[in-house]
Amino acid sequence: MRSMRGQSDMAAPRHPREHRVAADAAAILLAAGVFLLVWQLIVVIGDYPAFILPGPLLVGDRFVEAWLDGTILPHFLTTLSEVALGLAVGGISGIISGILLARSRLASRLFSPYIVAAQATPIIVLAPLIALWFGTGLASRALICALICYFPIAIGTLVGIRSVDERLMELGRSLRATRWQLLSAIEVPSALPQILGGFRIGVTLAVVGAIVAEWAGGDSGLAVLINLARGSMFDIPLMFATLATIAILGVALYLLVVLLERRLIRSPS
Repeated sequence: MRSMRGQSDMAAPRHPREHRVAADAAAILLAAGVFLLVWQLIVVIGDYPAFILPGPLLVGDRFVEAWLDGTILPHFLTTLSEVALGLAVGGISGIISGILLARSRLASRLFSPYIVAAQATPIIVLAPLIALWFGTGLASRALICALICYFPIAIGTLVGIRSVDERLMELGRSLRATRWQLLSAIEVPSALPQILGGFRIGVTLAVVGAIVAEWAGGDSGLAVLINLARGSMFDIPLMFATLATIAILGVALYLLVVLLERRLIRSPS
């Protein structure tokens, strides 16, 4: 009986979470394979030339070639630096203002309408003005990224702080905790899921902001490379390869936030 029980324990799966991750990865790869197959069938059946709609194999070859010969890398690093700087500025300012709006009724009444109005204004309209006022350098493009990712992070922080259990706050006050101790030990940790949820949205919007900023003005970046590939170079496969790079960048940054969230927030398996 003991040997049979030991065999059954050994046969039981030890890491169900790893199996779920493997199943999710298989589903994602299957969906990607179906997408590429449909894309290739459209190109073959429609008999589209490469300058209209290149096939996935041609785009993949151009993608690898452009990375190996250094065509994409400098533009990629420029866009990545804009996204990183903009996300840092927008994230810090979003968290601070979200806490302020959540705990101060006066601040909420004064600043909430202006924050919503700024978010309702399309960033593609603000980008040329910012480029005109601050130039077309890294600072202005990072500012555009910060503006577009600020709102979801601020709202996530606001909702998270307001949803903190009031009984925890009363317990902290009964223990004579200072305002900073309440914020750092109770409010922010309790609001962390909502804050990181805002970062999930903000990190992808930061990529969009970088592309819009480069369209408004700039001499380097993935959007600039798209313009070059479509215009003077007339290299449509390179344009698709650059679009794929932008998509991969957005997905990679989103997954990075997800991994950070799983590391900071221990959820039951």
